[in-house]
Amino acid sequence: MSFDLFTTAEEHEELRDAVRAVAEDKIAPHAAAADENSAFPQEAYDALRATDFHAPHIAEEYEGVGADALATCIVIEEVARACGSSSLIPAVNKLGTMPLILGASEEVKRRYLPEVARGEAMFSYGLSEREAGSDTASMRTQAVRDGDSWVVNGQKSWITNAGVSKYYTVMAVTDPGGKRGSNVTAFVLHEDDPGFTLGEPERKLGIKGSPTRELFFDDVRIPDERRASGVGEGLKIALRTLDHTRVTIGAQAVGIAQGALDAAVAYVKERKQFGKAVAEFQGVQFMLADMAMKLESARQMVYAAAAKSERGDADLPFFGAAAKCQASDAAMEITTDAVQLLGGAGYVKDFPVERMMRDAKITQIYEGTNQIQRMVMARQLLK
Repeated sequence: MSFDLFTTAEEHEELRDAVRAVAEDKIAPHAAAADENSAFPQEAYDALRATDFHAPHIAEEYEGVGADALATCIVIEEVARACGSSSLIPAVNKLGTMPLILGASEEVKRRYLPEVARGEAMFSYGLSEREAGSDTASMRTQAVRDGDSWVVNGQKSWITNAGVSKYYTVMAVTDPGGKRGSNVTAFVLHEDDPGFTLGEPERKLGIKGSPTRELFFDDVRIPDERRASGVGEGLKIALRTLDHTRVTIGAQAVGIAQGALDAAVAYVKERKQFGKAVAEFQGVQFMLADMAMKLESARQMVYAAAAKSERGDADLPFFGAAAKCQASDAAMEITTDAVQLLGGAGYVKDFPVERMMRDAKITQIYEGTNQIQRMVMARQLLK
């Protein structure tokens, strides 16, 4: 009797090799500078666009390459292995466009998705506000209908890639007196809409090459044809989006952790103390073994969740939350241990592990803190 054990398809591993080559050649050399200068990694964006890795999730019918959810995760993972900031290019393009894919009319999809697929525009996602982070339903941004248009007022906080994205999927309350959670609608805003402005870039601990800014809306008038969801369906679409895109944050975390483990292994094999390589000490070997074990567990969880995302399985909310939570917790532990294994060298910017440790932290926070992920998982169990 034989069983087919779980494995990635040959095409997925060929994709991994292709993305890794691009990441090592065109992205990794600029990662430290993007972090040091808090500068958007334009070299990475150009390299990803040249190879169609910038928004691989977009379907062929919208001029995309039609990568499945697992393939998209592998792209993000391999880019994150080299540069966490750069991995947010494919990740946030998926986050920003996923509400359109899930809830917009065919006309809206055909208007925006091909432009992203061609690498002519990036998409960001506007859900969180200063007083509505984990409690998304308490958002205050409003869109008031005025004839065939909507007038948007309010603000959004912590918006990834704000300022480099051309388009923004924004959630706004369209029925202030309506039922909480069923009174929000999704819209597409353009960077040049009158009344739409950006705050100053946030000064962050990590992922410094990916700009994070506030969005401000002051009587921004947009036509109804730019709705990205049915009226009142926005929050449901937003939360369904996160079920899918939390898996990509898990992939980002796995990639950052892999980069840190690779750097740590290389260092301890070269570094000598007490007359032999540090890698020969059992205490160090046990640390490496634990790091690798946590990493592989997280990777398998992310890949299983990606398969569920692709199929749209009913238990995706649990698996998306679990993958994001487990992988980001593992990444924080693995990058911290990598810094420890490098000793004093791990604490300075001459080596990449301190950057990876800082980059890993955000994966425990954005797209829902890991405390929220545990709530999501528990609710799924208790249904």
